[in-house]
Amino acid sequence: MKGKIFRSVMAVAIAVFAASVIIIMGVLYQYFTAVQKNDLSEQLELASAGVEYAGADYFSELDFGAYRLTWVDSDGNVLFDSVDTVREPENHGDRPEIIEALDSGYGESTRYSTTLSERTVYAAKRLKDGTVLRISSEYYTMLTISISMLRPILVVLMIAMIIAALLANRLSKHIVRPLLEIDPDNPSEGDCYEEITPILKRLESQHRRINEQLDELKRRRTEFETITGSMNEGLVLLSGNGIILSINPAAQRIFGTDDSAAGRNFLEVDRSRDISETAEKAGECGHGESIIDRGGRKYQLDITKINGEEGSGLVMLIFDVTERITGEQERREFTANVSHELKTPLQSIMGSAELLENGLVKQADVPKFLGRIRSESARLVTLIDDIIRLSRLEEQQELVLESVELKSCAADNINILTDAAEKKNVSMTLSGDDAVIYSSGRLCSEIIYNLIDNAIKYNKTGGSVDISVRDCSEYAELTVSDTGIGIPEEDQGRIFERFYRADKSRSKERGGTGLGLSIVKHAVMRLGGEVSVRSKQDVGTVMTVKLPKIKMEKI
Repeated sequence: MKGKIFRSVMAVAIAVFAASVIIIMGVLYQYFTAVQKNDLSEQLELASAGVEYAGADYFSELDFGAYRLTWVDSDGNVLFDSVDTVREPENHGDRPEIIEALDSGYGESTRYSTTLSERTVYAAKRLKDGTVLRISSEYYTMLTISISMLRPILVVLMIAMIIAALLANRLSKHIVRPLLEIDPDNPSEGDCYEEITPILKRLESQHRRINEQLDELKRRRTEFETITGSMNEGLVLLSGNGIILSINPAAQRIFGTDDSAAGRNFLEVDRSRDISETAEKAGECGHGESIIDRGGRKYQLDITKINGEEGSGLVMLIFDVTERITGEQERREFTANVSHELKTPLQSIMGSAELLENGLVKQADVPKFLGRIRSESARLVTLIDDIIRLSRLEEQQELVLESVELKSCAADNINILTDAAEKKNVSMTLSGDDAVIYSSGRLCSEIIYNLIDNAIKYNKTGGSVDISVRDCSEYAELTVSDTGIGIPEEDQGRIFERFYRADKSRSKERGGTGLGLSIVKHAVMRLGGEVSVRSKQDVGTVMTVKLPKIKMEKI
């Protein structure tokens, strides 16, 4: 704007200067022309008086200077010419000034040279004897005067342009300064031109409206980020060409990226074929679903196409369905395992009972078959009890909380399992701190019982079981170590699954149901603790349980 004002002022200055020069030259030309004609007329009067008084003798001692005198008779014949004195002069009867002088007594005319650089002014007067005396003089034309004045005009023009440039620069700054000092946040405040006040008021109104819209957009964006940031589900918004518009923290964790993913193509973040095919299906049909694996977990991917005024896009939702799928799989396996585990003792009972019923058993073998029926029935009852306990743990029933002294609880369970340990010639020792936790006494007892029971069942004859309790600042630690058969490394990650047995044949021989460690795991989880295992085959196993000491109002 400043440059435009500067150029405009300079253009005006040049135009004014040019117009001034033209006008001044025109006025001066007219003025000097009038002066010249008046001077020529006065010289003519003087010469006329001299000729009338002295006749041709008047010309003999006259200094003509820049003037030319011509004396003609009434027929136009030249009687005297101060310039052309040698050759025979031509008749001047056809000259306009001569004709006018013969008619009215005085005449004037102006004639230009062929180059228009000079002009000749003529003035003629009729004398008393009827002759005509003409005087003439050559003068510069307007063009000649302008050319002769070109150098001083250029000098003046240069000086004028310098002054105009300085003034234009200062003026442009002065004009622009109030505009530059306008506060964008408060356009109507400050001293500015009255002419732009309506515009400033309108700008202020639009600025206020824009600020309100920006605040509203910011508020909505904050709400959106707060909502999406607290979501456990992943959310990704994609443009029609696959550019990531928004990606929440949950989706960033799933795809292993960060906030820098926004603005990039989704293929740069994840190139998996299953997602690409689901996105293509959503683009064609409006919706697509699939199950994907990421980081050892399973996610349900829902992609929906949305259409807006500025084009289409995709909304991608990622749900963690690991627990659901795992739960469904566990339920299927549990149903199959329960059916199998219940069927085996029932078939044994039914087979023995049928033989007894049909009298096909020798009298000496009857006690043996009855013993089998009793042992299988006991095994069946134990299995059902374990299933019931596991079901109660999964039902998340409210527990009765109390102060539990772990070492004392361990001692009670050792007493209960003493007979079982003696049958296998397994020694048991208890050591450690008197750790007190606020928890469920029943669940703590089940945890300790199952751990010691497993340590006895899967121990070697003449082996040992060591139970220790350690009191830590925030939790109590229970450790059960045995010198038993151990657990293969490849099976250690699955021993807490229902009905899972590292050595199925030997486990059944030892009377295990396959639910003991599963009960331990669920009970520890209910109490907010954690359980871990270290084992080496044919050396022994160490089971460690950590239970929180913090008082819980509800578990």
